Amino acid sequence: TWGYVYAVDAATGKELWRYDPKPDYFRGRHPCCDLVNRGVAVWKGKVFVASVDGRLHAISAATGKKIWEADTITDHKAPYSSSGAPQIAGNVVVIGNSGADMGHTAVRGYVAAYDLETGAFKWRFYTVPPAVGKPYENPELAQADKTWDSHRKPEYNGGGTAWDGFAYDPALNLVYFGTANAAPYDLRQLGPAKLDSLFTASIIALDATTGRMAWYFQTTPRDSWDYDSVQKLILADVPVDGVNRPVIMQACKNGFFYVLDRKSGKLLSAKNFSYVNWASHIDMKTGRPVESEVSKRLRAGEQIQLYPSIRGGKNWMHAAFNPNTGLLYASTNEGYSNYKLIPVGPFKPGFRYQGVEATYSPVTPDTVGGYIQAIDPMTAKPKWKVPIMGQLPGSAVLVTGGGLLFTGLHTGEVIAVDADNGEQLWQFKTPSGVNAQPVTWTRNGRQYMTILSGSGGTTSQRRGLPDIPLGGTLFTFALPE
Repeated sequence: TWGYVYAVDAATGKELWRYDPKPDYFRGRHPCCDLVNRGVAVWKGKVFVASVDGRLHAISAATGKKIWEADTITDHKAPYSSSGAPQIAGNVVVIGNSGADMGHTAVRGYVAAYDLETGAFKWRFYTVPPAVGKPYENPELAQADKTWDSHRKPEYNGGGTAWDGFAYDPALNLVYFGTANAAPYDLRQLGPAKLDSLFTASIIALDATTGRMAWYFQTTPRDSWDYDSVQKLILADVPVDGVNRPVIMQACKNGFFYVLDRKSGKLLSAKNFSYVNWASHIDMKTGRPVESEVSKRLRAGEQIQLYPSIRGGKNWMHAAFNPNTGLLYASTNEGYSNYKLIPVGPFKPGFRYQGVEATYSPVTPDTVGGYIQAIDPMTAKPKWKVPIMGQLPGSAVLVTGGGLLFTGLHTGEVIAVDADNGEQLWQFKTPSGVNAQPVTWTRNGRQYMTILSGSGGTTSQRRGLPDIPLGGTLFTFALPE
């Protein structure tokens, strides 16, 4: 979770090497939602990982020895941390950061690119404008600045971090990422203007060579609900009006399923995949949500019952697309928040001050915490939808070409589901909670699935569950021949 990397012989489970990035805990502060790391990137004999303190490491895949490291943080006085996986994009490796929830001053989001061979810095793209009157580091910020209150104080850094959800299209040489909430959530505290606050809660495409913006799409303008757009972005070809089209898809935290043209960013579909009451629909001409009376009451200072909750209709767990079925498979949340915007208190390092008061709908052994579902991208309707009883969704999902879906639960079960109808076919109980990503691989013609059992993530996800040990065990299973 600090950014340690382990190399394990896939056939025997024997540890080959491990890499300790020796992170500075105090420099990395306390990242939101537990001390987590969302993985590595591998390229031509190198393994890339970000440690919690914001350093990017390139290590030898064969020996685990460090080749280079780069400090990606621009201001170590701010509560920046790194919890996401790096993204290989052409000749560079791209990494974001986290910290938009950490204090009302929070951080100012950006992504940065480094040379794959040497670690040399190549470019940086800021997602929100600087303090009023300061120069723009990238020209797109002039456009963004028009959408922020000009009365804002300089200590409000804006948020908009890119802590997960990267993707890359080599044919277009575009790297894609989603951005997080503004900071604070209650944008009234910045001043009286009612503006969109670009480029928070957005999907952004950058030229991987130059770092210049190709396009953006804001999913939740003037976000006050913590509806980040950092959920995984999936590239696929799907039929649109009878013609296969290259798209980028996201089951967004705000409860809507977005399908965009991945070259232009044009909106092709936006339907809700979970119950939503903060907006009635997405206007297909403007791409903007049409806010409901519930949201208007929230902005006026009332407490509301918000669907989806601030856990989102879908959170960070990876979805999976199967081109054979044309369906996207995802673990989704069910529930609401009792939600109210409140003044932000004094800032203390390591504590979250978001400007909201929220309690969640209860998750008990007899209630539905979420679903595993197979979603049609263009309609957002499920072909099937299976409830997860008594707990929130655990791990990401993996779908194989043979029609199996694998995922894990916080109570420790690893399960296999028929991807055609959602019927559970198999389960194995591990000794700890599972919230990792299943992976599949082959050796000598045999297919295997590997997953890590080791409870983590937000404490709120584990609330009400049995006392599950923290664990930390890698399991490998052989698929039937």
